[in-house]
Parts: sequence; C-alpha cells; structure tokens
Amino acid sequence: MSDLAAVEPLSRFTFRHDRIRIALWIVAIVVGMYLSAASTKGLFPTQADLDAAAAVSKDNPAAIAFNGPPIALDTMGGQIAFQIGAFGLTLVGLMSLLMTSRLTRGEEDSGRLELIRSMPVGRHGPMASAVVVVAAMNVVVGALVSVSMLVLDLPVMGSLVLGASFVVLGLVFVGITLVAAQITENPRVVAGLAGAVLGASYAIRAVGDIQGGGLSWLSPIGISQKAQPYAGNRWWPLLVGLALTAVLIGLAAALASRRDFGAGLVPPRLGHAAASDGLGTPEGFAVRLQRGVVFWWAVAVLALGVSYGSVANQIEKFIQDNPSLADIFAQAGGASIVDAYLATTMLVLALVAIGGAVQLAARLRSEETAQRAEAVIAAGTPRPRWVGSHVLVAFVGGFLILAAGGLGTGVTYAVVIGDAGQVPRLLAAALVFAPSVWVVTGIAVALFGVVPRWSMLAWVPVAWCWVVGFFGILLGLPRWALDLSPLELTPALPAADLKALPLVVLTLLAGALVAAGLIGFQRRDLG
Repeated sequence: MSDLAAVEPLSRFTFRHDRIRIALWIVAIVVGMYLSAASTKGLFPTQADLDAAAAVSKDNPAAIAFNGPPIALDTMGGQIAFQIGAFGLTLVGLMSLLMTSRLTRGEEDSGRLELIRSMPVGRHGPMASAVVVVAAMNVVVGALVSVSMLVLDLPVMGSLVLGASFVVLGLVFVGITLVAAQITENPRVVAGLAGAVLGASYAIRAVGDIQGGGLSWLSPIGISQKAQPYAGNRWWPLLVGLALTAVLIGLAAALASRRDFGAGLVPPRLGHAAASDGLGTPEGFAVRLQRGVVFWWAVAVLALGVSYGSVANQIEKFIQDNPSLADIFAQAGGASIVDAYLATTMLVLALVAIGGAVQLAARLRSEETAQRAEAVIAAGTPRPRWVGSHVLVAFVGGFLILAAGGLGTGVTYAVVIGDAGQVPRLLAAALVFAPSVWVVTGIAVALFGVVPRWSMLAWVPVAWCWVVGFFGILLGLPRWALDLSPLELTPALPAADLKALPLVVLTLLAGALVAAGLIGFQRRDLG
C-alpha cells in the first residue's frame, strides 16, 4: 500500500467536516483585504494625495516596520500593497498554521487519527490530506484577493502577484507547522512554535526592510513581499517560497517516519511525582490547561505594545499629510494627535485581547467534544463549577493580556519621553477595555451552553469588532452598526474622559451572557 493511500477521501471528509471553519477563515481574510484596499483607494483620490502619502512614508522607519518596503507608493496599487500587504500575509500565515496544527497533531492527539489509520490509509495519507486542504484554502484566498483587487480597477498583473504572494506565504507556514507537529506531541505547543516563527518572521522583515531589505530574505513574509506587486511584479521570489515549502514538507515527512504514532521527536518533560494541591480543584486544573495560551497571547500583545509605544512621540510627523491615519485617529474626537494615537493603539490591543479571550473560552467546547469534560464531571465536579473554572480563566486571561499590552506601550513610551507617569496612565487606558472583552467572551460562553453546535459563531462578533475598529469610520457605517461592537461603547482613554456607566453596563451584560451559558449547559445533554 502506498504511503499516500486514501488522500482523496480524507480530503473530501475534511472539507465536509470543517466546511464552516474553512468558510469563515476565507471570508474573513478576503473581506478584510477588500475593505482595506477600498478604504485606501477612497482616501487617495488624486495623484497629489498619493504623492503626499509617498513623501511621508518612504523614509519613515515606523511606517516601513509596520507595512513593508516602500515601493511605488505614488501609485494606487503600490499604496494598497503597502497598506495591506504585511497585515494580510500575517493573517494568511495564522490561518495556515492553526488549520494545519488542527488537522495533523490535533487529530492525532484526539485519538481520531488512530481510528482512521486502522483502515487502509497510507502512513503519510492524513498529513498529505491536511496539506491538500490548507493549500486549497490558500489558493482560494489568493484567487479571491486578486479578484477583489480587480474589482477595484487595479492592474491585472499586480493583482495576480499580490494574490500569489498570499498563497506562497500560506504554503510556507503549512510546511513550518508540519515540521513543528513532528517535534512535539502537544497540539498547543505546535501552534505556539509555528506562531513564534510567524512573529519572528514579521520582526525580521521589519528590521530588514528598515535596513535596506537584505535581512528580509530570512523571513517568509519578507520573501513574499519581494514579489513587489504593482511595482516590479516579480514572480521569481515566489519560486523561492515554493522551494522552501517543498523542503519543509519533505523534512516533515522524513521526521514523521522516524517517530512513533502519538509521540513527538522531543519527549515531553516528566511531571512531578505528586500533583500540586491546585490541580485538585477545577479552577487549578483549568489554569494548568490554559496558562500557556495566556502566556503566549500576553507576550504577543506585549511586543505589539512595545512597538507602538516606541514610535508614539514621532506620530505627529508620521501622520502629517496622511489622511488615512488622520481619519482613523479622528475616532478619538478632538484630543491631541499623540493621545488620539495612543487611544487607537489601545483599541488595537483590545482587538487582539478579544481573540485570546475567545480562544480561552472555546476550550470548553473542545474539552466536551474530546470527552474529557465527561470524565471530570463524572468524578463529582458540578457542571456550573466546571464551566465557571474555564470562564474565570478566560476573563482573567483577557484582563492579563490587556495589562501586558498596556504595560508594553506605557513603559516604552515613558522611556522615550522620560515620563514615568505614562505607565499607570496607559495601563488604565488598556484595562478599561476589559468589560468589552468580557462581553464578547460571554457570547462565546452563551453559545457553548445554549447551542453548542454553533460555538464557532463566537468568532463572528470578534470579526465584527475588527471591521468596526479598523473600517467603521472609513466605511461610513451607521451609528447603530458601530454600537454593535462593545469596544465602541468603551471610553477611548487617554483621548477621552473616563465614564463609569458604560463599563458597568458592559460588565452586567457579560455576566448575563455567562449566566445564560451556565443555565443552558445545565439543561442540555453532555456532548
């Protein structure tokens, strides 16, 4: 029997089983890229506007670090590629690593893959089917991104190169995640390792682009951006990415042949001979399960806050003659440019924290479907306490992620301007978003308790918060649509005054959503 036997039926089954998750990823990325490009096009209606924006960004290290190499910024296509390229590539990489981790090590850890391999399936069939599925997702994303750019009347060749750069970056991270899946037997560690590579890729690309671009060749994101859509339209850097993908997939297959099923090349660290007292409680056990997730989200947001705080004192120069940023910061009202920038920074950190908190809450459903919750509840743990332990971790975790972002921004900005008072000021500006994060987390808990089949819809409010946060003003959305995002109801510190009433209302709403989830879980069958 071939090592690749049964790839086709396994792929069809995965498409059928994960169709909602696959569709949500594709739609979220494509719509986000289209809205970003459309808003950028609307903000630079004349050549004079493009020339002014190019003059501001081409020599600005902060702009280059966030977006990428400043190439052809005096053209509409070049400006759009500059504005959406790095962010879009990061999203595609995140999609690829999470889906690949889920379809490989996640299936192996759950025990489902053992059942599948008991049938006539090749040794590398499940891995190959995961590559087929995630590669197809990337191809669809790339094709739809290209089509969306053509709808905006951008040049054909540049649109094709932009879409292809997304595809190649996604494939590289499929390979990176496959290699990580052979190293460790823990699915969360696999995602963490691949995520760390993604973060390092962004950082290396940022440093490399600031220094002239040479170092960027060591970053998958930098390699994809070397294609220069709407400027050079170079295809050969994408061949480098494809070659890297082939090497990584071949390495993963070789490593998979050298390990036992269910194990990793690096054995897990042995635990203590006796469990700590904390593991004897549902709360302590939930913390043990999820502490790694909280840590890595907090580290990511801390790094993001440090990068934002380091350029805060230069922001006035940066947004001069840049209507795109000026309109975004206008959401903070009539505050100073620096305070408006810091308020917008806190909004971005809160958007990331929401993703972390919802992922923590989603552990409830994964524990139930893996039948681990049944064992815990059967051992005498009351249902409300089991749910409450994970909700507590999600709420506290979201709070800690916000705190990490506020500290990163505050400490860096305080060092830059020599004012230690900025640390508590910006920490408070971040933590004021905690009730908003809890509301979205509460929606995830309510869906889990009442309609568990639709738990994945918990990511819809997250996506809407992102749309409102980044494009609400630019798209001219009505006030009622903006207010559907709880972040819009939160005082935008430090640019606005603190108001307690919205925070109290949001906290009560979060509590009501959690209560609905607890009641629903009490009344339904487990699993």
